[in-house]
Amino acid sequence: MFLRSLGGTPDTGVEAAEGVMVAKKLFVGNLSFETKDADLKALFTRAGTCVSAVVVMDRETSRSRGFGFVEMSSDTEALRAVSELNGAELQGRSINVNEARERSADRPGPSSAPSFAPRRPQQNFGPDRPPAGKGFRKEGKSRRGLRGKKRSIS
Repeated sequence: MFLRSLGGTPDTGVEAAEGVMVAKKLFVGNLSFETKDADLKALFTRAGTCVSAVVVMDRETSRSRGFGFVEMSSDTEALRAVSELNGAELQGRSINVNEARERSADRPGPSSAPSFAPRRPQQNFGPDRPPAGKGFRKEGKSRRGLRGKKRSIS
């Protein structure tokens, strides 16, 4: 469960615990790339009180990544949303609705290093080093033979 300060009253179906309300977060997958936050919130409002709806966007292309998260105000509304909207059609696509899970240790969050590793250019180590790429052997010859060949040329 995720804790959020909603500012609602306990009679709205939201459990109160020391002034902090409890909201249930749902994962929504297989979204159209044209789906916006408002579209998602409008759909989930049919199943209950939708606290927030966010479509996850790609940072580089500013395009939807095809999934999002919705917070419902109570567990019962969240369960109702899952049962009613899982498999429902939104903008021509059948959406998947599940309870959101915490990130596991083997799948780091956005605070860690980026998932892509920038390519480093291959380095040339100088005249007495083998060329980068294929390793030490070139055309069946040893590294020492390659060095001798380079020295005889210069």
